[in-house]
Amino acid sequence: MNASTVRDAQLESEVDASLNRALASIVGANFVRSGFAERLAYARDRTPFATFHFRAGKLPGTMPRSIVMPGSHDEVARIVALAQARNVPVIPFGAGSGVLGGALPLGHEVMIDLKRLNRLVEINETDGTATVEAGLNGGQFEAALNARGFTCGHLPQSLHMSTVGGWASCRGAGQNSTRYGKIEDIVLGLRMVLPDGRTLDVRPVARRAVGPSIRDLFVGAEGTFGIITQLTFRIWRKPEREIGTVLAFPTLEAALTSARQIMQAELRPAVVRVYDAEESRSRTEGMKEFQDRPILGILVFSGSARLASVESELALEIARKNGAVLASDEPLLHWQKNRFVSYSMPWQTKNYYMDTIEVTGAWSQILAMYQRMGEAARAVHPGIHFGAHWSHVYAEGACQYMTVRLPPMDDDKALFLHAQAWDRISRICLELGGSISHHHGVGAFRNPWIGAELNTGLDVLQALKDVIDPNNIMNPGKLALRPRPGAVTLERKG
Repeated sequence: MNASTVRDAQLESEVDASLNRALASIVGANFVRSGFAERLAYARDRTPFATFHFRAGKLPGTMPRSIVMPGSHDEVARIVALAQARNVPVIPFGAGSGVLGGALPLGHEVMIDLKRLNRLVEINETDGTATVEAGLNGGQFEAALNARGFTCGHLPQSLHMSTVGGWASCRGAGQNSTRYGKIEDIVLGLRMVLPDGRTLDVRPVARRAVGPSIRDLFVGAEGTFGIITQLTFRIWRKPEREIGTVLAFPTLEAALTSARQIMQAELRPAVVRVYDAEESRSRTEGMKEFQDRPILGILVFSGSARLASVESELALEIARKNGAVLASDEPLLHWQKNRFVSYSMPWQTKNYYMDTIEVTGAWSQILAMYQRMGEAARAVHPGIHFGAHWSHVYAEGACQYMTVRLPPMDDDKALFLHAQAWDRISRICLELGGSISHHHGVGAFRNPWIGAELNTGLDVLQALKDVIDPNNIMNPGKLALRPRPGAVTLERKG
């Protein structure tokens, strides 16, 4: 190491020490972390790409500069103003449950951990709303609502390892989205800090026609336009009754046709789940109904007892016309027991390369999308696992959620094949008019394909970013927006 490099390193250390002292003056010294182990813990989220790199002893991006933990909206505003004054990039961090690198540091950013903003501010039973700080754990939020007889209706698999702010930032969906909607349908209003430290409030009202939706500019922005600190959600009374049904379908086409017809009949199931033959097999082993009808379908209707009963009966009529028969409720009970459990970790700890890819498509294209994507994935490697299910369905189309798993092998080879599988599946999605993301968001991992989907819309987002955040300090390089000079990109092998 030459003398110039030593001086540069010393200068950087002095700058970081000065920054940390300034951050401590805002939040207190106990809430600023800069040790190696602490920074390493924030150098990744749950992106499988990041897990593969950590497993091999490598970083997916860079180490963060430090971690700061504000305890109020005002402290967030002061931190952002400080970062703006010093031209220091920052990343808002909830629980780190994202799977596409939205919270990965790519340029030694300061991580703003929001978990101390965890208050349930108000439940308004008259309006049917709940106001909550963005760092509250999702499971704790739902439990607090349940204690008052309500539900948020947003129940993602990551419920207990995610924050409500993360739900909004990634434009997420819960497992009951068919009834309650995605998070953009549930968020009524929000409070946030803009990149210059100013506060923006979007009041929670029943619809409006005052220009374009400002709320929707920030729901799904993944922290690139500012930091959400508080949200007001629609909430619902806990359903009086739930009626669950397990169905065996003769073909995948019959099952998907039933799902489409149920939604287009204006029924509102809480849960619709259709599994392909690969994913059905392990869930129905030994069940006689599936010997000649290999496709598993699950329906749950909820609400008042009378309404749930009528909707369930009407849905069963549709399913039977498509060749379905009733089966025992074992697959439903298993899913209910394990609905918040991650299936990826057990495989990843055994050195498999497991990932999930969720896309959306129109009903007219969804079967071709599944068939072509399966063929493309299996062509990548003879030992690859490919399976899919459909668990967010709407009148016009559905989310196709795929599992892609490569066996243990040389890391460089696996990363090459992993990148190929992602690219082939994403390109097919775009060719068939679909969207490359339903609820996981974009982060950094989907950057290569977002321009093809948004076309000139990406130019619009970049223009907005340039005006709102001219110094590009807010989670730079995500959503295919311009990175900062010197930042790294995810090192894909494909």
